[in-house]
Amino acid sequence: MQRLLVIEDEEHLREVLIYLLEEEGYLVDGVKDGIEGENRILSMAYDLVITDIKLPGKDGLSLLELKEKHHLNTAFVLITSYGSVESAVEAIKMGAEEYVTKPFRNDDLIRIVNRIMKYRQMERENKVYRQALEEKYTFSENVIGKSKAMRNVFDIIEKVASYDASVLISGDSGTGKEMIARALHFNSPRHKHHFVPINCAAIPENLLESEFFGYAKGAFTGAVGEKTGLFQQAEGGTILLDEISEMSHSLQVKLLRVLQDKEVRKVGALETSVVDVRILAATNKQLKEEVEKGNFREDLYYRLNVVNIDLPSLQQRKEDIPLLTDHFIDKYNQRYQRRVKGVNREVMTALLQYSWPGNVRELEHVIESALTLCEGEWIDLRHIQDKIQIQNNEIDIMIPQEERNLKKTLEKAKIKIEKEMIRRALEETNQNRTEAARLLGISHRSLMYKISDYEI
Repeated sequence: MQRLLVIEDEEHLREVLIYLLEEEGYLVDGVKDGIEGENRILSMAYDLVITDIKLPGKDGLSLLELKEKHHLNTAFVLITSYGSVESAVEAIKMGAEEYVTKPFRNDDLIRIVNRIMKYRQMERENKVYRQALEEKYTFSENVIGKSKAMRNVFDIIEKVASYDASVLISGDSGTGKEMIARALHFNSPRHKHHFVPINCAAIPENLLESEFFGYAKGAFTGAVGEKTGLFQQAEGGTILLDEISEMSHSLQVKLLRVLQDKEVRKVGALETSVVDVRILAATNKQLKEEVEKGNFREDLYYRLNVVNIDLPSLQQRKEDIPLLTDHFIDKYNQRYQRRVKGVNREVMTALLQYSWPGNVRELEHVIESALTLCEGEWIDLRHIQDKIQIQNNEIDIMIPQEERNLKKTLEKAKIKIEKEMIRRALEETNQNRTEAARLLGISHRSLMYKISDYEI
């Protein structure tokens, strides 16, 4: 819904304008002076501001200057007094879309507003259309990261995107496996054709085959017509088999045949059809271990795993959190028409300390929630405390005033500090004890003794 702001010190006129514009279907805010108007303009994304030129606190022309100064994508309509032609001309020169002179007919103002809003809607639709035509999921624009782990991922994408080799993308839930698959597709010669993602775990097993390959008319009760399968829908493009480890053995055999022969057979059909499609697979399990357990076919595993992209958890790429945070703030500023500038220092510290079991997806949800709750320009701890556990970096050590045995007190403090630093080192290295020992500057054996002694 388009949002408008009315700045008018005459209460009756302000209330009338708000009523009329809300009747037209707009979301309308109203304020009585220029100071409050400026605060609203800078904190909210308005499609249109209707303001009187003469206002207490700050005049309408000063408010109009904010448009250029802050690069606001906001239209302005200024209300001038009868005979103030000079002010009206100045307003147009400064970038106002229109002006009206008091006294004015309500119908005239509504007509002006509707015209401006219709034009802005067309402008917005054209922009979305152009972006859709030009959209490419290039790893530099849509997969965010500067860490060594992500630079390695970018290198692999760049090397293999143009080939038809099968790629197995592995990583924990929320690490962005589908985004990597999209980057591979949209940077390949197949980018003009369909990208079809399928979540193998979300489709009932008894329906998977007909979803994959389609079915012929009369194949089963209720098959009154022919259905095209997802493999044929992806013709010329790319298909992503997400959660591939959940696929039944019988379907694994048929998928292997597709990979070998480039043909599919609809359920109930006698003939096969040739398909030209690149197959990508994704899993949050160690597929090699599933092969060893007998849950996944070894021959299919090697067919899918021509190239492997192993995505790091967010815990393993914490240096990317500031970049990702800025990216999600930009994304949801646009979606919700907000102007949040970022997170404050305390929030960034909390984001960097948190373990992120839900990975990038969890970070995105936290930022989206915080941005919708934020009333000003900066997200603070209040906006995220219900979403993540905020850690306290300080180690509290209590020293009783009457304590006489200072040696004993010092020993207790030392143990408390050691336990906390070992815990933090293990957390920072994702429980890698060898790496934690290196961080602490002690031997691996010494660390193991302390973990046992302190029952960490």
